[in-house]
Amino acid sequence: MQFKHYILFCAFFALMACNTDDDSPENGDNISEFQGEIDVLKSFGGSAQDDFLSVVESQDLGIVAFGFTQSNDGDITDKTTTDSDYWLVKFDRNLNLIWQKTFGGSSDDRGQSLISTTDGGFAVTGFTRSNDGDISTNYGFQDFWVVKLDANGSIEWETSIGFAGNDRGYDIIQTQDGGYFVTGFLDVTASNGEGNDDFNSEGRPMQSFSAKHGVGEFWGIKLDAQGEMQWRRYFGGTNNDRSRAVIQTADGGFLQTGHSESDDFDITNPKGSYDVWVVKTSAEGDLLWEKNFGGSSIEIAYDLVPTSDGNFILVGDTRSSDQDISNPKGNADVWVIKFDGEGNMIWEKSFGGSDFDSAQSIEILNNGEFLITGNSKSIDNDLNQNYGQNDIWNFIISTNGELQWQLNIGGDGLDFGNDSVQLQDGSIIVVGSSESDTGDIEMNKGDKDAVIFKLK
Repeated sequence: MQFKHYILFCAFFALMACNTDDDSPENGDNISEFQGEIDVLKSFGGSAQDDFLSVVESQDLGIVAFGFTQSNDGDITDKTTTDSDYWLVKFDRNLNLIWQKTFGGSSDDRGQSLISTTDGGFAVTGFTRSNDGDISTNYGFQDFWVVKLDANGSIEWETSIGFAGNDRGYDIIQTQDGGYFVTGFLDVTASNGEGNDDFNSEGRPMQSFSAKHGVGEFWGIKLDAQGEMQWRRYFGGTNNDRSRAVIQTADGGFLQTGHSESDDFDITNPKGSYDVWVVKTSAEGDLLWEKNFGGSSIEIAYDLVPTSDGNFILVGDTRSSDQDISNPKGNADVWVIKFDGEGNMIWEKSFGGSDFDSAQSIEILNNGEFLITGNSKSIDNDLNQNYGQNDIWNFIISTNGELQWQLNIGGDGLDFGNDSVQLQDGSIIVVGSSESDTGDIEMNKGDKDAVIFKLK
């Protein structure tokens, strides 16, 4: 996820063009050949539900995972209640615990996305229902909650964004100007059309735009480096539209993706029940174009990245077997789409088996290929084994979308992969959740554990 910012993506490829024979500490660990085998796997949590949803490599070459915990026992040491709290955990490169922090209030607060920031710290987002503890304000039932943290996980600033209804942040990036962009969905019915506005230097609304009402809308929010709102824009129709991921493009604008159930207002070419929907805005938040991808059933996008040739790849799942889907394999497939800067599809590929398979994240690897992380219930086609109800599934595709390697990990319960990152030494860290205590998952500490493992 740390490569989703376009500048970091470009810097990464510039780094790869430099001399890779330098084994000095400032260039990280020696790069080893990826073998695709489990090196270390650990479960963390307590007696309730715990989940890792995002992971990054820190500037000091540690590993930091983020999600939420409901536990107040087991591995969770700084929490007394059983409501959900943001949960940030730092490990060394062998997945030994260095420190952990929980953040939140007396109600449910669930972390979703984590990034490492240019100052060596972190920024996170998700949602909060609290109005106490670490949360300074609550505007209604559920708000976006954005928190800026230093390198030790201490809060530098936090801000809640929302209205009276169910508003939820799903992704955050650091922008080219040092600020932040957060995406998710707005309950625009509960906001009575509010949420489309610009702000002055004092953080007060100075301009509002024409409202379009619906159930839920893509909601993009631009913050400055101190967390003050600069502008907010929502897009969608009269039904349920939710943004899951965002990247900044070379022109300073933004690409948001997720799904759309609507067939009106901003949606001009609906395909079916739920479509993958991509929205391109300018740096100021003006809608430049939008695009639907899908068939007659349900498609959802969860993540996207830029490619080295100036295009983009998104991942999610599809349940259709018509229109844009050319090679369906089962009940639900991982769906990967490459498209250009105008939203034109270049290619699409389905991966999986005859059961239910989905992708949650895509990561750019050191060699330019792509690692996709998600889950699978299948045991055929692209998969050759299944450990139980649902396995964590990781696979690598080439730049042309050809399957290069795959591995499923799990036990007899429900296991889900949520995010991954390749470290400077070439190894891969994957995070998710597990309810298993067999197979690859040797221990279950409660209802649902956060799981983290290293592939070498």
